[in-house]
Amino acid sequence: MKHLKNIAAGLTLLLLFACNNAGNTSDEQNSDSTAVAEVAKATTGNGEISFVDEVYDFGQITDGEVVEHTFKFTNTGTEPVIVSRVSTSCGCTTPEYTATPVAPNKDGEVKVRFDSHGQSGKQQKIITVVSNAKNNIQTIQLKGEVS
Repeated sequence: MKHLKNIAAGLTLLLLFACNNAGNTSDEQNSDSTAVAEVAKATTGNGEISFVDEVYDFGQITDGEVVEHTFKFTNTGTEPVIVSRVSTSCGCTTPEYTATPVAPNKDGEVKVRFDSHGQSGKQQKIITVVSNAKNNIQTIQLKGEVS
């Protein structure tokens, strides 16, 4: 019986502390959100990506052809730019990109390969480039028509 009272007392204390912490969760979440925002701000530098061309029109091709294009960019900012991720809107488009830091006034590139096999009609493939630059999310695109 004595053990039962100790267990009940322990559970009561646990619930009491849990209830007190429930009121603080929004404050903790706000400080977590603030911390995340500060980290994001700290990792965004003063580099800036400037693409030579943001859209490449490959014209008309036949089903099964593969189109490759290299989008070149310059870091027009004052700090190195690091491209952390490049994603595409379709599995038929694969990217490769400069993985090393791009110093100010130096060039980098994003090379994309579009495999038109199984595609037909007008095509518009969006490529999203994520980096530590001021303009940290950029989009470039391939477009054309597959017949």
